[in-house]
Amino acid sequence: MSNKGKVAVVTGATGGIGFEVAKRLGQDGYTVVLNGIEDEAGADRVKQLTDEGITAEYYGFDVTSDEAVTSNIKAIGDKYGRIDVLVNNAGGLGGRSRFEEMTTDFYRFVMALNLDSVFFASRAAIPYLKNGEHPSIINYTSNAGWTAGGPGAGIYGTSKAGVHAITRALAKDLAEYGIRVNAVSPGTIDTPFHAQIKATKPEVFASWANNIMLGRLGQPEDVAGVISFLASKDAAFITAETIQIGGGQALGI
Repeated sequence: MSNKGKVAVVTGATGGIGFEVAKRLGQDGYTVVLNGIEDEAGADRVKQLTDEGITAEYYGFDVTSDEAVTSNIKAIGDKYGRIDVLVNNAGGLGGRSRFEEMTTDFYRFVMALNLDSVFFASRAAIPYLKNGEHPSIINYTSNAGWTAGGPGAGIYGTSKAGVHAITRALAKDLAEYGIRVNAVSPGTIDTPFHAQIKATKPEVFASWANNIMLGRLGQPEDVAGVISFLASKDAAFITAETIQIGGGQALGI
């Protein structure tokens, strides 16, 4: 099936998993719209994709800003008349803090980065997804949504539990329009997200593979392939699901 003319929007797509997802959807034939907050990186990434023959463009906006998300998604939707896939990839740990010392600003920032961003982008995209073909929204949750996160990552875990719930809630809400909503839950993926520990404690980073059944860390392409499937017609009867992409890590060994 040709995806020519179909539009995919990927937030947080200037690096890491997000860029690989944008590239894969571009290879699948979508026009891809990358979002980010680093405009120079955005321009570089678009050039990379364009050089590969992919139709791509970049919109710089902060996914935690209601007004910025709403106006930019509307601009994208109005330009193309449709959105077929929205990948809410933007998110992050935001730092670590125990609850006793946690500032309200830090709490609000992490919740905004991981949960508000999904709400803002999804709400703005719905009218355009209704014009899409086999339209879907794909979110990112995390093991932390079940385990409540490691030391100092409790609010990250809380925000990701929220993403798990809003994925199912959106799926219920949008089923009547044929819009599917699913989530992926990446395990330990070898990206800049882990760059600090990789640089400062390489032995700890290397040891993480020992806790993964398949004996290796994930690669961004491992996530991109699953998202490509979820966006495709092959997944036309899948909604409200979360797919673990962790090499069996969630089960422990």
